[in-house]
Amino acid sequence: MPIRRSFRFVAAVLLTFLVPSRVRAQEPVTVIRAARVLDGTGRTVPNAIIVVRGSRIVALGPNASIPSGARVYDLGALTVLPGIIDAHDHLAWHFNPQGRYHAGNDGETEFEGALAIAGNANETLRSGITTAQSLGSREDKALRASIASGAIPGPRLLTSLVPLTERSSPDTLRQLVRERKQQGADVIKLFASKSIRDGGAQTMTDEQLAAACGEAKSVGLRSVVHAHSAESMRAAALAGCSQIEHGVFATPEVLKLLAERKVYFDPQVCLVFRNYLDNRAKYNGIGNYNDSGFASMERALPLAAKMYKQAIATPGLDVVYGTDAVAGAHGRNVEELVCRVRDGGQKPMDAIVAATSLNARAMGMSDSLGTIAVGKLADIIAVDGDPSRDIEALRRVLFVMKNGRVYRNDR
Repeated sequence: MPIRRSFRFVAAVLLTFLVPSRVRAQEPVTVIRAARVLDGTGRTVPNAIIVVRGSRIVALGPNASIPSGARVYDLGALTVLPGIIDAHDHLAWHFNPQGRYHAGNDGETEFEGALAIAGNANETLRSGITTAQSLGSREDKALRASIASGAIPGPRLLTSLVPLTERSSPDTLRQLVRERKQQGADVIKLFASKSIRDGGAQTMTDEQLAAACGEAKSVGLRSVVHAHSAESMRAAALAGCSQIEHGVFATPEVLKLLAERKVYFDPQVCLVFRNYLDNRAKYNGIGNYNDSGFASMERALPLAAKMYKQAIATPGLDVVYGTDAVAGAHGRNVEELVCRVRDGGQKPMDAIVAATSLNARAMGMSDSLGTIAVGKLADIIAVDGDPSRDIEALRRVLFVMKNGRVYRNDR
């Protein structure tokens, strides 16, 4: 069964079990009351009232008037904040029916894969991630369309589709960038270094990076680069690429260069490494998921925390939030924010701003997302506790709204 048709079939199933509210009449106006609102810029609004008309916020403040006939959600002592944006996700990565990482011809049917991917999307949305950037898989295009239509519950999805690697010449990379644009990619993903399991050395040449990132800019797309080594990070920054992922082996000098070149940096502190280690039996023996690879990820944990402290201390460097969530991590995305505060030394409010307004700016969506403000799309979540004081509160999501539609309300 083709993947697009599989998603349509899964949508029919999910509409029955996961989104019963879709068949009910939608109220034209929704009001949310809460003890406090963290607006995504670092500001706190106490005793707030948010008025949503359709998909957008039309009023905010302690004295906002409540329209007659509005549906009111009184969230009591909960803290409201913008929907979280994950700048690096892999929603298509999943475990097959045998409990192993699906990596090819393992007997899984198209329907089984589509159902697993749709489940990942639903879990991710319920955890408070209302927008995700997938970097990237062939399945993302159909998933993006199904989510956008409202057929499948999931975060608003941006995707690079299939990433580009060093196996193409500069001219071919330019052509591939144009093809991705025509295919509907929102962003271009490049692999400029080996994985952390293989040491992270630079793979793409400076010329290849300049060709791909330059062409992406010329066609109006951002370029996001997988780079672990300082050399590959430096090459990507000098090539004019938009954002660099991972950077476990970053040096103070290359972090300073990123700041000077206005390149966004998306490092990971713990979730991706710990997820692989926690699910070792499900990955072991597939590709470079072997004893050496797992040992590399063990060693990466303290290196990543040290690097993160250096990154957030680098003047002018925009450190965005991305989890690199793969099979086993979907729905646990906020654990990366907890690690950033606990192990990386970041202030809780700074971590929240990175995951909301800063990410929206990095992804070119700040006109509609990232903050709770009049005119913005109503992507709103609520948690038990105050995450600006205790980041662990982000684990306790009780309310999720995306585009003015409520997907979770556990009050």
